[in-house]
Amino acid sequence: MTDVEAEPGTVRPGGRTARVRAAVLRAAGDALAEHGFAHLDLADVARRAGVGKTTVYRRWGTVPGLVADLLIEMAEGSLPRTETGSLLGDLRANARLVRRTLTDPRQGRLFQAILAAATCDERTAEALHRFYEIRVNEWAPCVTRAAERGEVPAGTDPAEVIRAVSAPLYYRLLTSAAPLDEAAEEQAARAAASAAAAGAFVPVGEPPRTEPAG
Repeated sequence: MTDVEAEPGTVRPGGRTARVRAAVLRAAGDALAEHGFAHLDLADVARRAGVGKTTVYRRWGTVPGLVADLLIEMAEGSLPRTETGSLLGDLRANARLVRRTLTDPRQGRLFQAILAAATCDERTAEALHRFYEIRVNEWAPCVTRAAERGEVPAGTDPAEVIRAVSAPLYYRLLTSAAPLDEAAEEQAARAAASAAAAGAFVPVGEPPRTEPAG
């Protein structure tokens, strides 16, 4: 198997496969941000990346396959979680990261294109679900630590708390002309933290249990 034909991660990081993948995924992201999923074309991506069309077709095969790999690369390259010592501080950091990503001129358009594609393409939807699973799992320990400190009831679902921070920001982005600003970021973090402290994210049927910190 040559470098170009190898799957991502199967050759040395500085090898030709890594360079080709980086160039193609960067080109795919640019094309998505500019023109959306419907107009994404593998030949155009190959031209932008400066690689042969056959390389792109052989390696990724289809547009959904390319978008799926782009989402993997984005998830792996996202910033790690921030732990401030308090749940509200951690959720503020998460909300800030989400807002800055969605308002970035390139990343914001890119996410909107992928979200739109996921509504009608099953493979893109699956890749998007994996992307958010990775990101939620990265931040979930912040809620686990908060439960250990007694800030939220035992049994609180960490993943649901993290999703509750992002949800209003995405909703505002996709359904409203209201600005996605620092006030929206703060409101999302405070709402999620308050709801978590009140036991809103303890699974239904399981009564909230407050355990002393330490």
